[in-house]
Amino acid sequence: MTVYTTLATTTVTKLGAHIGAQVDNVRLGGDLDSATVEVVRRALLEHKVIFFRGQDHLDEDGQYAFAQLLGSPTTPHPTVTSHGDKSLAIDSEHGRANSWHSDVTFVDRIPKASILRAVHLPPYGGSTTWASTVAAYNSLPEPLKRLAENLRAVHTNVYDYAAVNVDKSNANTEAYRAEFQSSYFETEHPVVRVHPETGERALLVGHFVKHFVGVSTTESQALFRLFQDRVTRLENTTRWNWAPGDVAIWDNRATQHYAIDDYNDQPRKLTRITLAGDIPVAVDGTTSTIREGNAEHYSVIDTPVPLAS
Repeated sequence: MTVYTTLATTTVTKLGAHIGAQVDNVRLGGDLDSATVEVVRRALLEHKVIFFRGQDHLDEDGQYAFAQLLGSPTTPHPTVTSHGDKSLAIDSEHGRANSWHSDVTFVDRIPKASILRAVHLPPYGGSTTWASTVAAYNSLPEPLKRLAENLRAVHTNVYDYAAVNVDKSNANTEAYRAEFQSSYFETEHPVVRVHPETGERALLVGHFVKHFVGVSTTESQALFRLFQDRVTRLENTTRWNWAPGDVAIWDNRATQHYAIDDYNDQPRKLTRITLAGDIPVAVDGTTSTIREGNAEHYSVIDTPVPLAS
């Protein structure tokens, strides 16, 4: 386990070869100084997901104010609008995110990052796992890299975990599913996107994928498993066991995540704020294209500055 000092008091502890770090001696909030904000930003770009303990002082307003230091917060969700004005409640009463995905890839302007704060945790279980889609791409043999770089995939919101893995007997999950599908979105993305800040290449797949463009259903399923299985190889993942006061931030352009459903009927609630992102760009310079739906109400388009060396 590698530990290095970034400021006089702030430390970043690497959790794995490809993904994950814990940041200590930082009190998150809207009054965080610019030097520490830059430490957080660089740690996020390097480690893809970063974790903070002991942030019990944060409430929704403080979480939102901190988010504004890192970018432009989106509205809580493109279609789910009844579960918060500033943040989206990730509440087990309305469904469980136990499927590998990046957030909101069914729109053209995929969020660049998500900030998740623990509110109420079950007495056991309920951890979350993240995977590096950059490490997944890098691990591909050269012929498969070239294949992926020439593929495009259609993403839609009807393929989300909340729309498919629902308890039909639960009125809350049924209502959430109906709201999630209340407006239809369909976007065509490159299967390999170039990270706008680091220049790294990452696989853009996950549970929102409906099919690959120009490929049959059977072949799409085979291609999906080929690339998705690379993302979720254990070597490309890190798992976080939540504690009260925890905050996680992940680079949504370089990760997928999975909330592990192993806590029975115990309540679990966290709050998520997402930050506006750019429109993905393929290796050949082409961009994602909208097939159906308009996400202007959800988010501005953020144009980040590439990371300086």
